[in-house]
Amino acid sequence: MTRIGYHASHEQYPPSALLRLVRLAAEAGFQSAMCSDHFHPWTEQQGHSGFAWSWLGAALGATPFSFGVVTVPGGWRYHPAIVAQAAATLAEMYPGRFWIAPGSGELLNEHIVAQRWPAKAERNARLLEAVQIIRRLWDGETVTHSGLLQVEEAKLSSLPESPPLIVGAALSPETAGWMGGWADGMITTVSDRATMEAIVAAFRRGGGEGKPLYLQAQLAFAATDEAALQGAWEQWRAPMIGSDALPELRTPAQFAAASEALSPRDVRERMRVSSDPERHLRWLEQDLELGFAEINLHNVCRAEQERFIEVFGERVLPKLRG
Repeated sequence: MTRIGYHASHEQYPPSALLRLVRLAAEAGFQSAMCSDHFHPWTEQQGHSGFAWSWLGAALGATPFSFGVVTVPGGWRYHPAIVAQAAATLAEMYPGRFWIAPGSGELLNEHIVAQRWPAKAERNARLLEAVQIIRRLWDGETVTHSGLLQVEEAKLSSLPESPPLIVGAALSPETAGWMGGWADGMITTVSDRATMEAIVAAFRRGGGEGKPLYLQAQLAFAATDEAALQGAWEQWRAPMIGSDALPELRTPAQFAAASEALSPRDVRERMRVSSDPERHLRWLEQDLELGFAEINLHNVCRAEQERFIEVFGERVLPKLRG
């Protein structure tokens, strides 16, 4: 049975408020959670960006959820040995309840360490190298490695009984197919049906057959359709500028400028926008057909989170589970 969870958006809330929201989600019947891991928000309108790794310890302790985090272990903000240690600590404290989704990164967050930002091919190579280092450390090895990333005599002394899943983060069929052979599962985001089908199929063809699929399902829900659309346009148009541009912009101001031309109509075409929980239910039922093991819902309308959690807990989650 597919788990229906809650996406905790660090870009949109202070950490204390986000902790309260995941507690509400647990009480309302959500079954899992995941969070983002940013240094900067996409835009100043979002306004927040707490440190995901320290927050995760509190969130796991405050709820019964399993949690995932989308992170970048390629050696900019985080060295893979540090990601391995941080994830091992959470997995030891909360067995079977934590997974990581490593990606190749975005300049918005990674440029703060003032290192060269390579092309996508090299970022992918660094990602795969990082994952191999992490797995070796989780296996208890003493790791010395010289390549795109450097490690010298690293060994983790506190390990979980079972390592966390490594769930590759993919936004295109090409990336999904490449990850199929080395990731334990895959996570993608909501897009049009044909693109989602192509991403799932590519992952399975690339070696992911039988591995779990995860979905981060962005949506806009509010008291009226107009309020939902306005909330989506204000809060989430910046990440809609396209997967080629997303990794290359440096600052929230650049994201605001790049998305300035996007109208509410453009946002409606790219986002599931509705005040009707039954309409959202139908969209999610279509997602279930693609075989996702876990779908984490992200209502991008910041002002409507408590009501979203309550309404979906009462009217959407029971029908999806049924």
